[in-house]
Amino acid sequence: MEIEKILQISEAVIAAVLSISILLQQGGGGLGTVFGGGGGDSFRSKRGLEAGLSKFTIVLAALFVLNSFALAILLSK
Repeated sequence: MEIEKILQISEAVIAAVLSISILLQQGGGGLGTVFGGGGGDSFRSKRGLEAGLSKFTIVLAALFVLNSFALAILLSK
């Protein structure tokens, strides 16, 4: 399989997973309100699953950008 095809497929997969990970992060309440938590603790720090999901989203975004650059360079030749 050509490297361009692999990068295109990985771009689509990364974009889908990145979209899901962004949608899982709630704006004000965090992931705790999705599972029944909540209350007035909207100013607390991220812990546990929320922190992991946040870091995972950052890594996915970096991979998406790097993959996009690699695709642009390979397809411009």
